[in-house]
Amino acid sequence: MHLAQARRWVRGLKRWVPRVGFFAGSYPFRGRGPGFLVASADGVGTKLQVAFLADIHESVGVDVVAMNVNDLLCLGARPLFFMDYLACGKLELERMRRVLKGVARGCRLAGIELLGGETAEMPGFYRPGEYDLAGFAVGWASSNDLLRGSRARAGDALVGLPSSGLHSNGFSLVRKVFNRPELRRLARKLLVPTRIYVQELLPLLQSGRYVLRRAVHGVAHITGGSFPEKLARIVPQGLCAVLRKGSWRVPEIFGIIQSRGRIPEEEMYRVFNMGIGMILAVSAGFVGEVLRRLPEARIVGEVVRGTRRVEIIG
Repeated sequence: MHLAQARRWVRGLKRWVPRVGFFAGSYPFRGRGPGFLVASADGVGTKLQVAFLADIHESVGVDVVAMNVNDLLCLGARPLFFMDYLACGKLELERMRRVLKGVARGCRLAGIELLGGETAEMPGFYRPGEYDLAGFAVGWASSNDLLRGSRARAGDALVGLPSSGLHSNGFSLVRKVFNRPELRRLARKLLVPTRIYVQELLPLLQSGRYVLRRAVHGVAHITGGSFPEKLARIVPQGLCAVLRKGSWRVPEIFGIIQSRGRIPEEEMYRVFNMGIGMILAVSAGFVGEVLRRLPEARIVGEVVRGTRRVEIIG
């Protein structure tokens, strides 16, 4: 689905689901005191096709956890538990074991419990050796901790955390760029699991200090639609997030993709994370403390007045 079509689809959905369109959904709940249950659902996407080709399956199990729990962080929520959905044409126990081993590893990295899920065998629906993988995560945020979306202000710094590679987006384009032998040769680089940011970000987002909690005005998980679509979600109307190329390291794999496919740079930033997995909009007065707490983070831009929502310069 083209980005413009996806935006029209979401706008249409809002007639029936008014809260759709942010990274995860929130529901008022007083189980732990005044606060919100926060929920996310996501899958691995066409990255699975590379996993099938290379017969590498543990990494996509980590991916499905990461794509969900990282979205919960965008609302300031602590992930609590995860459930998976695995569908195939015929159960191949060793392959499924490897997938679920990755899911369990992802849950350990996120510090959450794997409650279970569903394994569906649907003969004739999937080609031999193929499966689909999705998951669902639930978290909790107190009323004070919940990040309610577009709270960025002019003067905020944009602080980026590095990605581990492609994560789980852009693989439809990747599979057009490379032929099957090339995909097999590059599989280890392409299938590096999506980085899970829970252990880094949660102590910052749910610190006991009210002032520091309010230092972070927004968190964006850079996935499909990349910077123009995902970063724009935390930038209010009348403001512009300016990203400065060269302010972070772009992993080699992105250069290989761009060169092999002769892909314009603008398209690369529209499709891929280009080495940045999460971006925080941080109040200027707290940037130093945030960087001390996140040693790998870099200032990658700032929020200014403007109408474009996201601009990439340099």
